[in-house]
Amino acid sequence: MATALIGFMGAGKSSAARRLSSDPVDTDALVEARLGRSIADVFASDGEAAFRAAEQEVVLEALTAAGSEAVIALGGGAVKSEPVRDALHDHTVVWLDVAPQAAWQRVSNKPGERPLAQTREDFFALHAERRDLYESIADVRLPDGADLEAAQRAWSLLAEAPPATRMTWSVTGQYPVYMGRGVLGLPAGPRSGRRFVITDQNVGEHYLAAISGAAGVIEIEAGEEHKTLQTAEIAWRALAEQGATRADHIVALGGGVVGDLSGFVASCYQRGIAVVQVPTTVVAMVDSALGGKTGVDLPSAKNYVGAYHQPAAVVIDPTVLATLPPEEHAAGYAEVVKTALIAGGSLWERVAAGGPIDDDVIFACACTKLAVVAADERDGGLRQVLNLGHTVGHAIETVTEYRRFRHGEAIALGLMAALRLSDLDALRTKVGELLRAAGLPITADGIDVDAVVAATRRDKKRLGELVPFVLVRAPGDVVFGQAVDDEALRAAIAEILTA
Repeated sequence: MATALIGFMGAGKSSAARRLSSDPVDTDALVEARLGRSIADVFASDGEAAFRAAEQEVVLEALTAAGSEAVIALGGGAVKSEPVRDALHDHTVVWLDVAPQAAWQRVSNKPGERPLAQTREDFFALHAERRDLYESIADVRLPDGADLEAAQRAWSLLAEAPPATRMTWSVTGQYPVYMGRGVLGLPAGPRSGRRFVITDQNVGEHYLAAISGAAGVIEIEAGEEHKTLQTAEIAWRALAEQGATRADHIVALGGGVVGDLSGFVASCYQRGIAVVQVPTTVVAMVDSALGGKTGVDLPSAKNYVGAYHQPAAVVIDPTVLATLPPEEHAAGYAEVVKTALIAGGSLWERVAAGGPIDDDVIFACACTKLAVVAADERDGGLRQVLNLGHTVGHAIETVTEYRRFRHGEAIALGLMAALRLSDLDALRTKVGELLRAAGLPITADGIDVDAVVAATRRDKKRLGELVPFVLVRAPGDVVFGQAVDDEALRAAIAEILTA
């Protein structure tokens, strides 16, 4: 099975092929050699249709002749051909995902060599048109900045994975995220050292047996109220008693509580060991298992003690959601809606249409989260958009002592408050309908409004006296660092807590 590199103009397919293989195949070069002219000349004299016909012929020949070690760089539009797409089923398809701005900077200074890069407007429109196509056929997604050699080693594991398993890559931390039905036991992450599993009683009962070769197992009590320093100490002591060393790694098997706590334990144990995240809830799959934020709660505030500790790998197996209680599944939907609001575009369209949380939605949410983190690992700017709905949501969790609401339920309330502060009545109504249809609360009673307002002022994102809020201008246009006056904040919170 050869490796076929696909992607838009300027993605760097030819240079990537040269890095990954000592004998790469570049189909654009093969087309030019066969026709005896440059691609630009063929476009100018014969038109695009003539070029595409020659391109299809050359690409199909290259794919048919390719050995298992071959690396083939395809032209940006080659995948428009249905016969080419069919032929790609027999190979590992790696999509080099480049942002349109970066691609334009790379190719716009050579318009004579790129017949489809004549104007910025047309270039961006073509990029948007092809993006969904690339995504739909790729086995592997590599964003700009990926460590190609490390990624190549990681996608070689797909040969051991069930059919239809996909992989995306996190530039921050340079690690793979595998997604597929039946991948739970995939031996992702460090190949050396031993595995120590941290899980909770609920998850361990169902899925611990799937994690083979564990040198030790630590079971913690389930629930947000147990995401504490005391539980972290229990885990540290157990690791020490079981003889874990810096050469070993932790497998975090569970939802957001297990993932957050395990990552924090890994970040501190012997000053840092690796962790592989194996999320078992929707919340963890689309959000908390990705991006390297770890931590525990204090009685006074959520996630007040923690560290940035990127995982060595993430393994997402949606089949485990079959045993997830309906209320936990619903709680994860709040994070899906939040992510779709941030992403906009096709992801928001799918979610807004009321579709299910299927594998494609989970994968798209994960890719969105990783793209935001790649731009800002440590919450200095853009990453703060991921806290949409969380400032008020976390405050509600704190005031209710992490017992009344699941995290996603509190975030649903927080989203309603954030959209009120954003002054988007129609969008707020739409989101409210989506949340309510999923079984999530959009109002609650019996909670002290003033206590929640006060708790927002202790939010971990606070900068001096300022608590920056995340607001929405439109799906896909979310802004961070926004000041909100006390009166507006209290009114937004009172609306969800007293209605």
